[in-house]
Amino acid sequence: MTKTYSNLLLERREHTALVTLDNPPAHTWTLASLRALKELVTDLNADPDVYALVITGGGAKFFSAGADLKVFADGDKTMAFDMAAAFGEAFEALSAFRGVSIAAINGYAMGGGLECALACDIRIAEEHAQMALPEASVGLLPCAGGTQNLAWLVGEGWAKRMILCGERVDAAKALSIGLVEEVVATGQGLTAALALAAKVARQSPGSVTACKTLIQGARSKPLAQSLPDERTLFLGLFDTQDQKEGVLAFLEKRQAEWTNG
Repeated sequence: MTKTYSNLLLERREHTALVTLDNPPAHTWTLASLRALKELVTDLNADPDVYALVITGGGAKFFSAGADLKVFADGDKTMAFDMAAAFGEAFEALSAFRGVSIAAINGYAMGGGLECALACDIRIAEEHAQMALPEASVGLLPCAGGTQNLAWLVGEGWAKRMILCGERVDAAKALSIGLVEEVVATGQGLTAALALAAKVARQSPGSVTACKTLIQGARSKPLAQSLPDERTLFLGLFDTQDQKEGVLAFLEKRQAEWTNG
């Protein structure tokens, strides 16, 4: 029987896992769906045939509106703790996915919805998309990486405008400040994301994982440590079959056949 995940639809397209958020109408996150996302990413990490992950919202209006505020209406700190922990664990797992993760932002990405996109490696937004981290307007704060990941992408100034001033940005503005890497026409986000994911399949999976580790490691490690890490991981690739296959394929002028080994 095919495994199912709460409020998440999983589909395999060659070497890409397509994850569709499925909690209509606004695809809000629940405790169950956050735990399911963590489990799903763990399962994908264990599948050597998956090289990329694309995540999008079902329908044409919402990527995700984040958490349902009704959960926090009664001020229950135990529930708040459980939700915050689940958000953190889910999106940290997504960020640590060993392959390339791409968010196809097909509409509103608010609060925890935007934080999900921020946890991905690359973001493609449809031209009608709207993005915001409005938590401070209801007496809360982004607790799933928003204060950290947003500032890393757009700089401290724009992170403060969006979080402290509550500014919402459209797709064009998001592109200009570096929040997304590409804007496409309405209805074309998933197509563009899948096309980019297909390019990932032409890269050595082991090399992608090593490169991603180094790029993301720059957020927390000093340059003096990261530069030697480059050389260490470079040499480590010589223990893999894919390194041998990649060089041989290049010399033989053919497409490499990766085994992720």
